Amino acid sequence: MKTLTILSLLFLTFTATINAQNNKKQDQDAIKNMCGCYEVTFNFAETFNYSQDSLYKPSETKVDKGLEWAQLVEDSDSKISIQHLLQVGSPESPYIVKHWRQDWLFENTDFYMYNGDNKWTYVSKPKKEVKNQWTQKVYQVDDSPRYEGSATWVHVDGKSFWENSTTAPLPRREYTKRSDYNITLRGNRHEITNTGWVHDQDNDKVLREEGKEDVTLAKEKGYNTYVKVDDSKCQAAQDWWKANSAKWVKVRTKWESVFARHQDLALQAKVDNKVLYKYLFDDENYSTSDQINPLIESFIIK
Repeated sequence: MKTLTILSLLFLTFTATINAQNNKKQDQDAIKNMCGCYEVTFNFAETFNYSQDSLYKPSETKVDKGLEWAQLVEDSDSKISIQHLLQVGSPESPYIVKHWRQDWLFENTDFYMYNGDNKWTYVSKPKKEVKNQWTQKVYQVDDSPRYEGSATWVHVDGKSFWENSTTAPLPRREYTKRSDYNITLRGNRHEITNTGWVHDQDNDKVLREEGKEDVTLAKEKGYNTYVKVDDSKCQAAQDWWKANSAKWVKVRTKWESVFARHQDLALQAKVDNKVLYKYLFDDENYSTSDQINPLIESFIIK
C-alpha cells in the first residue's frame, strides 16, 4: 500500500512537471509570435473624466498607422527580448526609427515600478508570488526603463493572452501636452490573433502627490492592432538593425548594470538641455562603451 502511494505521488509530480513544461512552451511560442513585420493601427480615446475643473478638456482621440518590425533580440529558456523598429516614409526610401523594446522574463523577482516624475521604486518579490508568471519589461527608445508587470499567460478556448495592470509614465502623445497628471495606470492585454496580435489597454490617468491619495483624473481606451504582413515589407528595418545592433548591445549592457544595483532609480529629463535619446542617436559621438557609459550615468540622479 505504501509503495502504491509513493508511486502515485511520483506519477503526479511527473505529470505536473510535464504540464508545466508544455505550458511554458506555449507561453514562449505566444511571445515569439509577436515578432515579424506588422501594419499597426494605434487607437486611443479618453472615455470618462472625473475632473472638478469646469474648464477641463479631454485629450483628443488619436488614430495613427505605421509599419513596424519586431526583431527577436534574445531567445533563451527564461528570457525573450523583442526590439521594435518603426519604418516610416516612402517604401522606396524609408526612414527607420528605433522604437520601444519588450523583454519577457520567466518567474522574475526584481522589479522597477514607476512612481511618477521620472522615478522608479525597486521592488523584490518572493518567488512564490511570480510562480509560472512572465514579467514584461518595457523600455524607452534609449533603453531606459518605462514600465513592467508580471502575470500568467493564459491559453484557453483557442486564445492566448496575458493581462496586467501597472504604473507607467505618460505616453509620448501626452507628456508634452499634459501636466495635470503624472502617472498612467496601464491595464495591458496582449492577445495573439489569427492575423497577428492586439495590444488592448484600459488606462487611468492618475495624479500622484506625496502624502496624498492618488487622484484618477480620467480613463482612456487604447486598442492597437498588429496585422502581420510579409517580412520583405520591413526589409529596410531589418537591414538597419543588422548595421546598428552592436551599438545597442553596449547601451543595454550599461543599463543592465544599473538595474543590477537593485536600488531606487531617478533620472533627469535632460542634461545640458538635451534628452538622452538625442545623445544616443548621435552615432558619431556615442558609439563606444567609453562614450555611452558615462553619458547614461550623467542622467542618473545620485
